[in-house]
Amino acid sequence: MKINYNPDVLSCLANLSNDEVFTPPKLVNQMLDMLPKELFKRKNTTFLDPVTKSGVFLREIAKRLNKGLETQIPNQQERINHIFKNQLYGIAITELTSLLARRSTYCSKKANGKYSVCTEFETEQGNIRFDNTQHTWKNGKCIYCGASEEVYSRKEDLETYAYQFIHTDKPEKIFSMKFDVIIGNPPYQLSDGGHGRSASPIYQLFVEQAKKMNPRFLSMIMPARWYAGGKGLDTFRAEMLNDDRIRKLVDFENSSAVFPGVDIAGGVCYFLWDRDNKGLCEITNQYDGRKVTSERALNEFDILIRHSQAVPIIRKVREIENPKHYLDKVVSSRKPFGMPTNYKPHKKGVPCYFTQRIGLQYAQPEDVTDRYKIIDKWKFLMPAAPIAGQTDFSKPVAFYYDSNTRIAKPGEVCTESLLVGIALKTEKEVLSFKSYLFTKIVRFLLLQTVVSQHVTRDKFAYIPHLQKYDKEFTDDILRKRWNITDDEWDFIDSKIK
Repeated sequence: MKINYNPDVLSCLANLSNDEVFTPPKLVNQMLDMLPKELFKRKNTTFLDPVTKSGVFLREIAKRLNKGLETQIPNQQERINHIFKNQLYGIAITELTSLLARRSTYCSKKANGKYSVCTEFETEQGNIRFDNTQHTWKNGKCIYCGASEEVYSRKEDLETYAYQFIHTDKPEKIFSMKFDVIIGNPPYQLSDGGHGRSASPIYQLFVEQAKKMNPRFLSMIMPARWYAGGKGLDTFRAEMLNDDRIRKLVDFENSSAVFPGVDIAGGVCYFLWDRDNKGLCEITNQYDGRKVTSERALNEFDILIRHSQAVPIIRKVREIENPKHYLDKVVSSRKPFGMPTNYKPHKKGVPCYFTQRIGLQYAQPEDVTDRYKIIDKWKFLMPAAPIAGQTDFSKPVAFYYDSNTRIAKPGEVCTESLLVGIALKTEKEVLSFKSYLFTKIVRFLLLQTVVSQHVTRDKFAYIPHLQKYDKEFTDDILRKRWNITDDEWDFIDSKIK
């Protein structure tokens, strides 16, 4: 028997890109479901997708308006004309996506073409605009998006990736009107010209620009790394956490749950910002086929704790332990002895660990610094990137174990590949600290701050420094110390290898 398979072309297209990620229709409709249904029954509701790629947001909104306005505008052609002419607007991110968006939205690459479903457009662009915008360079960087002039300075006939919506001080002038809803899936990053394949996030710029336009509702999907990290995202994170107009946040630890075949480290999220209604945020975590929803303030901590099940655990620990004594004040910063990752070993000199896999080699004495005054102590060394390659945090995480950590004797040092977890007078104390760090509960507390393979000292902000390391620590000991319930332990156990 022949089976007819007629997939949505935009669902297929969503699987093709790993940079400017195309949005599947299913995800678009999940985001639209957060909006009040009445919006789709009003003739004067206006929608803007400021980062149009495939046109899927505009197309799915059009479907809802077409149904919602049936009784008010009974004639279908009149209804379609009204919707596309007066209610739906888009700003394409490239010339190619402008053609694609018009084709999927108007059924014609020219809005005023013979086959366009809207018969009232006078221009080819219709309400899906694309203007070939240029970067504004200063000291080798774009003043609007931070792009590298060396990478993106091109002839005018080539794509510049200078996205129109964020390359202006007055985005409201693009259409010279206000919008009830701004919704979309912005580009996530651009090369900043740094070392290697360095790139900086730019999705936050689209969120900030959209807020400037003061719509009634704002919804965007973006990487979740802003929760606790991300290059240059400290100010954005603080603004998001303290904005009580963010009323819904849907979180996916595994990006492939919404973007099949696309790997985005740390997962993705989308949110609903409601201008006229302040309050707590409804957070929904989706992982392993499960949904966990709770309501809480985003700014209870200085980062966003992803899982609501983790919040009471962190609260308990912080209530019991001295808030001044946490490991972010103990763990070393990068280059604890002044030597970078690419430092080359020598035939003799100071005993030095170069990576987590290679044993002791040597560093030149004049290249070794001791700003923490710890060379003469016993040291616990741990990798700066302990989960290299793992981007899906819905799977259990390991962090530290025997084969990727080292105990350095007095006189031994390490390069930037390793951090000094603690430096103490005796080997016995360091072994006790090691047993503490190896517990699942401690590694779970670390997991709450980690959004990428790199684990810097600030990620230890929720792990107490016990001051006294004189025994072998176990999870049972810490469970009793911090009053961890059976349900809480089951959740911890599920997240840590």
